[in-house]
Amino acid sequence: MSLSTYPVRVDAHLDPGLNRWLWLVKWVLVLPHYVVLVFLWIAFVACSVAAFFAILFTGRYPRPIFDFNVGVMRWSWRVSYYAYGALGTDRYPPFTLAEVPDYPAHLEVDYPEHLKRGLVLVKWWLLAIPHYLVIAFFAGGGVYLVNEATTSDQSYWNWGSGLIGLLVLFAAVVLLFTGRYPQSIYDLVLGMNRWVLRVAAYAGLMTDQYPPFRLDQGGDDPRGARLAVPPPSQQQ
Repeated sequence: MSLSTYPVRVDAHLDPGLNRWLWLVKWVLVLPHYVVLVFLWIAFVACSVAAFFAILFTGRYPRPIFDFNVGVMRWSWRVSYYAYGALGTDRYPPFTLAEVPDYPAHLEVDYPEHLKRGLVLVKWWLLAIPHYLVIAFFAGGGVYLVNEATTSDQSYWNWGSGLIGLLVLFAAVVLLFTGRYPQSIYDLVLGMNRWVLRVAAYAGLMTDQYPPFRLDQGGDDPRGARLAVPPPSQQQ
Protein backbone atom coordinates (compact mmCIF):
# COMPACT_ATOMS: atom_id res chain seq x y z
CA MET A 1 0.00 0.00 0.00
CA SER A 2 1.31 3.45 -0.83
CA LEU A 3 1.83 5.57 2.24
CA SER A 4 0.65 8.59 0.29
CA THR A 5 -2.88 7.26 0.69
CA TYR A 6 -2.74 6.25 4.34
CA PRO A 7 -5.33 8.20 6.36
CA VAL A 8 -3.23 8.75 9.51
CA ARG A 9 -0.68 11.58 9.45
CA VAL A 10 1.86 12.25 12.18
CA ASP A 11 4.20 15.22 11.86
CA ALA A 12 6.63 16.97 14.17
CA HIS A 13 9.48 19.46 14.14
CA LEU A 14 12.48 19.34 16.45
CA ASP A 15 12.80 22.59 18.37
CA PRO A 16 16.21 24.25 18.14
CA GLY A 17 18.03 25.17 21.31
CA LEU A 18 16.45 22.60 23.64
CA ASN A 19 17.20 23.16 27.31
CA ARG A 20 19.89 20.77 28.52
CA TRP A 21 18.34 20.20 31.93
CA LEU A 22 14.58 20.56 31.52
CA TRP A 23 14.07 16.92 30.55
CA LEU A 24 15.10 15.91 34.07
CA VAL A 25 11.91 17.45 35.51
CA LYS A 26 9.42 17.05 32.69
CA TRP A 27 7.96 14.02 34.44
CA VAL A 28 6.76 16.41 37.14
CA LEU A 29 5.63 19.11 34.72
CA VAL A 30 3.40 16.75 32.73
CA LEU A 31 1.61 15.27 35.77
CA PRO A 32 -1.47 17.50 35.21
CA HIS A 33 -1.69 16.17 31.65
CA TYR A 34 -1.39 12.57 32.82
CA VAL A 35 -4.25 13.06 35.28
CA VAL A 36 -6.48 14.47 32.55
CA LEU A 37 -5.44 11.79 30.06
CA VAL A 38 -6.42 9.00 32.43
CA PHE A 39 -10.03 10.20 32.27
CA LEU A 40 -9.83 10.96 28.56
CA TRP A 41 -8.64 7.43 27.77
CA ILE A 42 -11.40 5.93 29.90
CA ALA A 43 -13.81 7.96 27.79
CA PHE A 44 -11.93 6.89 24.65
CA VAL A 45 -12.48 3.22 25.47
CA ALA A 46 -16.16 3.76 26.25
CA CYS A 47 -16.67 5.74 23.04
CA SER A 48 -14.82 3.08 21.04
CA VAL A 49 -17.22 0.42 22.34
CA ALA A 50 -20.14 2.57 21.22
CA ALA A 51 -18.45 3.12 17.85
CA PHE A 52 -17.90 -0.65 17.53
CA PHE A 53 -21.64 -1.33 17.63
CA ALA A 54 -22.43 1.64 15.42
CA ILE A 55 -20.02 0.35 12.75
CA LEU A 56 -21.27 -3.22 13.15
CA PHE A 57 -24.89 -2.22 12.48
CA THR A 58 -24.55 0.82 10.22
CA GLY A 59 -21.08 0.72 8.67
CA ARG A 60 -20.38 4.25 9.91
CA TYR A 61 -18.24 5.66 12.69
CA PRO A 62 -20.31 8.36 14.48
CA ARG A 63 -18.60 11.64 13.62
CA PRO A 64 -18.75 13.23 17.12
CA ILE A 65 -17.16 10.12 18.65
CA PHE A 66 -14.55 10.00 15.89
CA ASP A 67 -13.55 13.63 16.43
CA PHE A 68 -13.33 13.11 20.19
CA ASN A 69 -11.18 9.99 19.88
CA VAL A 70 -8.84 11.62 17.39
CA GLY A 71 -8.56 14.53 19.81
CA VAL A 72 -7.53 12.19 22.62
CA MET A 73 -4.84 10.64 20.43
CA ARG A 74 -3.68 14.11 19.35
CA TRP A 75 -3.47 15.31 22.96
CA SER A 76 -1.56 12.17 23.96
CA TRP A 77 0.88 12.59 21.08
CA ARG A 78 1.65 16.19 22.04
CA VAL A 79 2.32 15.18 25.65
CA SER A 80 4.46 12.24 24.56
CA TYR A 81 6.41 14.46 22.17
CA TYR A 82 7.08 17.00 24.93
CA ALA A 83 7.95 14.32 27.48
CA TYR A 84 9.71 11.00 27.18
CA GLY A 85 8.21 9.75 23.95
CA ALA A 86 10.52 12.09 22.04
CA LEU A 87 11.70 15.12 24.10
CA GLY A 88 11.36 17.04 20.85
CA THR A 89 10.17 20.35 22.30
CA ASP A 90 10.32 22.42 25.47
CA ARG A 91 7.03 24.12 24.68
CA TYR A 92 4.40 22.98 27.16
CA PRO A 93 1.54 21.04 25.55
CA PRO A 94 -1.83 22.82 25.36
CA PHE A 95 -4.85 21.40 27.19
CA THR A 96 -7.05 20.86 24.16
CA LEU A 97 -8.37 18.13 21.89
CA ALA A 98 -8.16 20.44 18.89
CA GLU A 99 -5.34 20.74 16.41
CA VAL A 100 -2.91 23.53 17.34
CA PRO A 101 -1.22 24.60 14.08
CA ASP A 102 1.78 26.32 15.66
CA TYR A 103 2.60 23.49 18.09
CA PRO A 104 5.52 21.36 16.83
CA ALA A 105 3.66 18.01 17.01
CA HIS A 106 0.57 17.16 14.95
CA LEU A 107 -1.77 14.25 14.35
CA GLU A 108 -4.66 13.98 11.90
CA VAL A 109 -6.88 11.07 10.86
CA ASP A 110 -9.15 11.24 7.82
CA TYR A 111 -12.77 10.56 8.63
CA PRO A 112 -14.00 7.36 6.90
CA GLU A 113 -17.33 7.74 5.16
CA HIS A 114 -17.91 4.00 5.31
CA LEU A 115 -16.33 1.09 7.19
CA LYS A 116 -16.76 -2.64 6.61
CA ARG A 117 -19.13 -3.99 9.21
CA GLY A 118 -17.65 -7.49 9.40
CA LEU A 119 -14.07 -6.27 9.62
CA VAL A 120 -14.75 -4.49 12.90
CA LEU A 121 -15.04 -7.90 14.57
CA VAL A 122 -11.45 -8.95 13.90
CA LYS A 123 -9.18 -6.06 12.95
CA TRP A 124 -8.59 -4.62 16.42
CA TRP A 125 -7.33 -7.91 17.89
CA LEU A 126 -6.66 -10.66 15.32
CA LEU A 127 -5.48 -8.72 12.27
CA ALA A 128 -3.44 -6.28 14.34
CA ILE A 129 -1.44 -8.96 16.19
CA PRO A 130 1.66 -8.70 13.93
CA HIS A 131 1.74 -4.96 14.53
CA TYR A 132 1.27 -5.43 18.27
CA LEU A 133 4.42 -7.53 18.33
CA VAL A 134 6.35 -4.78 16.56
CA ILE A 135 5.13 -1.95 18.75
CA ALA A 136 5.74 -4.02 21.88
CA PHE A 137 9.40 -3.97 20.84
CA PHE A 138 9.25 -0.25 20.10
CA ALA A 139 7.32 0.90 23.16
CA GLY A 140 7.73 -1.96 25.62
CA GLY A 141 5.96 -1.16 28.83
CA GLY A 142 6.95 2.47 28.57
CA VAL A 143 9.78 4.15 30.38
CA TYR A 144 9.63 3.55 34.10
CA LEU A 145 11.72 3.39 37.25
CA VAL A 146 10.90 0.86 39.92
CA ASN A 147 12.19 1.10 43.47
CA GLU A 148 12.34 -2.49 44.70
CA ALA A 149 13.16 -3.42 48.29
CA THR A 150 15.16 -6.58 48.86
CA THR A 151 14.98 -8.90 51.85
CA SER A 152 18.14 -7.31 53.23
CA ASP A 153 16.35 -3.93 53.38
CA GLN A 154 18.56 -2.57 50.60
CA SER A 155 16.97 -0.75 47.68
CA TYR A 156 17.98 -0.53 44.04
CA TRP A 157 16.54 1.00 40.88
CA ASN A 158 15.56 -0.96 37.80
CA TRP A 159 15.22 0.68 34.39
CA GLY A 160 12.73 -0.76 31.93
CA SER A 161 11.72 0.49 28.51
CA GLY A 162 11.07 -0.26 24.91
CA LEU A 163 13.42 0.85 22.16
CA ILE A 164 11.82 4.29 21.95
CA GLY A 165 12.47 4.97 25.61
CA LEU A 166 16.06 3.79 25.43
CA LEU A 167 16.83 5.94 22.40
CA VAL A 168 15.19 8.98 23.99
CA LEU A 169 17.23 8.39 27.15
CA PHE A 170 20.43 8.26 25.10
CA ALA A 171 19.45 11.44 23.25
CA ALA A 172 18.71 13.14 26.58
CA VAL A 173 22.18 12.29 27.90
CA VAL A 174 23.76 13.62 24.71
CA LEU A 175 21.64 16.77 25.01
CA LEU A 176 22.75 17.19 28.63
CA PHE A 177 26.45 17.18 27.74
CA THR A 178 26.47 18.74 24.26
CA GLY A 179 23.30 20.84 24.05
CA ARG A 180 22.31 19.03 20.85
CA TYR A 181 19.71 16.36 20.10
CA PRO A 182 21.20 13.81 17.65
CA GLN A 183 19.24 14.17 14.42
CA SER A 184 19.57 10.51 13.44
CA ILE A 185 18.08 9.38 16.76
CA TYR A 186 15.30 11.94 16.47
CA ASP A 187 14.37 10.69 12.99
CA LEU A 188 14.28 7.08 14.18
CA VAL A 189 12.23 7.92 17.29
CA LEU A 190 9.69 9.82 15.18
CA GLY A 191 9.42 6.90 12.78
CA MET A 192 8.66 4.46 15.57
CA ASN A 193 6.13 6.81 17.17
CA ARG A 194 4.46 7.22 13.79
CA TRP A 195 4.19 3.43 13.45
CA VAL A 196 2.64 3.14 16.93
CA LEU A 197 0.07 5.87 16.24
CA ARG A 198 -0.98 4.37 12.90
CA VAL A 199 -1.63 1.06 14.61
CA ALA A 200 -3.51 2.83 17.41
CA ALA A 201 -5.84 4.44 14.89
CA TYR A 202 -6.40 1.12 13.11
CA ALA A 203 -7.06 -0.72 16.39
CA GLY A 204 -9.33 2.16 17.40
CA LEU A 205 -11.52 1.28 14.38
CA MET A 206 -10.83 4.63 12.67
CA THR A 207 -9.78 3.11 9.37
CA ASP A 208 -10.03 -0.16 7.46
CA GLN A 209 -6.70 0.39 5.72
CA TYR A 210 -4.11 -1.93 7.19
CA PRO A 211 -1.08 -0.08 8.61
CA PRO A 212 2.02 -0.44 6.43
CA PHE A 213 5.04 -2.33 7.74
CA ARG A 214 7.36 0.57 7.01
CA LEU A 215 9.43 2.78 9.27
CA ASP A 216 9.03 6.31 7.93
CA GLN A 217 11.69 8.24 9.75
CA GLY A 218 11.90 11.98 10.25
CA GLY A 219 9.44 14.58 11.41
CA ASP A 220 7.50 14.90 8.16
CA ASP A 221 4.94 12.23 7.39
CA PRO A 222 5.03 11.04 3.74
CA ARG A 223 1.55 12.50 3.48
CA GLY A 224 2.36 15.62 5.46
CA ALA A 225 0.98 18.27 3.09
CA ARG A 226 -1.95 18.91 5.47
CA LEU A 227 0.38 19.93 8.28
CA ALA A 228 2.78 22.18 6.42
CA VAL A 229 3.83 24.25 9.44
CA PRO A 230 7.45 25.45 9.16
CA PRO A 231 9.84 24.67 12.00
CA PRO A 232 10.43 27.50 14.48
CA SER A 233 13.85 28.30 13.00
CA GLN A 234 12.17 29.16 9.69
CA GLN A 235 9.22 31.13 11.03
CA GLN A 236 9.33 34.88 10.58
